[in-house]
Amino acid sequence: MPLVTVKQVSKQYHQDSIIVDALDGVDLTVESAEFMALVGPSGSGKTTLLNIIGGLDAPTRGQIWIREQEIGRLPKTELSRLRLREIGFIFQEYNLIPVLSAVENVEYVMLLQGVPDKERRERAESMLGEVGLKDFVHRRPTQLSGGQQQRVAVARAIVSQPAIVLADEPTANLDSHTGAALLDLMRDLNERHKTTFIFSTHDSMVMERARRIVTLRDGKIVDERRQMGAKK
Repeated sequence: MPLVTVKQVSKQYHQDSIIVDALDGVDLTVESAEFMALVGPSGSGKTTLLNIIGGLDAPTRGQIWIREQEIGRLPKTELSRLRLREIGFIFQEYNLIPVLSAVENVEYVMLLQGVPDKERRERAESMLGEVGLKDFVHRRPTQLSGGQQQRVAVARAIVSQPAIVLADEPTANLDSHTGAALLDLMRDLNERHKTTFIFSTHDSMVMERARRIVTLRDGKIVDERRQMGAKK
């Protein structure tokens, strides 16, 4: 069974008296441990599709399955629990909690999951070490560079061992050197932890490293290809 199944998903928005089709009959399956990118011009629907897979938005029509669960049929509390358990998010703007230290930000999802204090701290510190921030665990976001903040966000997304990490333009606010290092880090985490990564991106560096590229235009999937020799 695929990890994610998207079946005939459409999404419409109303702008004044105009109906805008953000997605139009999209079908997609995603297997475990994929490292894939949704690409396309602005307005193509890639971020909308990412948000619908993550349960942050609901389709106008169609179905989304995470393993055997159709998430559109879940009550809000069950959907929240599924997101907490199965999905990690990495956003363009980092979305760290400014009053918490790096380690406390990474701990936050596990706190919501009810992980005991000692285990939570050990796992958070270990993951920050994996992303190269061993010496920065007690710094708050304002004391970190943009690249370091995004590394905290990556650690937070993966520390609770989700099945899927959804990353919306994660390199958009980073210089090319920092962005490349971060992508190589995520590729390494994907290979070692077998976590599925799905990116929404314009960034050629993401496309070079993705093993699968799905291209959207005008709310439809218009091309799909696999890259066996994706850059490492």
